[in-house]
Amino acid sequence: MLDVKKGSKSFYIGDSEEKPLAEMTYVSTGEKLIVIDHTHVSDELSGQGAGKLLLKALVNWARGENKKMVPLCSFAKAQMEKNQEYHDMIHH
Repeated sequence: MLDVKKGSKSFYIGDSEEKPLAEMTYVSTGEKLIVIDHTHVSDELSGQGAGKLLLKALVNWARGENKKMVPLCSFAKAQMEKNQEYHDMIHH
């Protein structure tokens, strides 16, 4: 099981936010908006669903903070548009 951790500017998998095995980075813009700007998964974790786990953790956190999301990252955008459970989180 991959352990997703919250860092200061990302959700990540690995020992540290500085050298993650996988990460999804975001920027807070204003009080109610988060921009997902990048997703990276190392070759070591490729094909294990790490990106989807990172997105799920980030969405769950954003819901708890009452924030909407702008998925600039192509991976996050595709996943959020494809999965009905994320549609309410997309800022239009």
